[in-house]
Amino acid sequence: MGTNQTFLVHIVEDQNATWQGDITWLDQDKTEGFRSLLELIKLIDGAVGSEKKEEEMRRLTG
Repeated sequence: MGTNQTFLVHIVEDQNATWQGDITWLDQDKTEGFRSLLELIKLIDGAVGSEKKEEEMRRLTG
């Protein structure tokens, strides 16, 4: 299927019934902040989705 990605999620605060913190892509040494759980999910989904797109392009182009 694909390669696994590893994330480190650091929850800094819990305000307004949601989480705020940082997510780090350990494989890429990239860190980004998030202000809500939805934002965190979108960051992870975007990372996983972009990897799937790259795999599909490699498969199609040989």
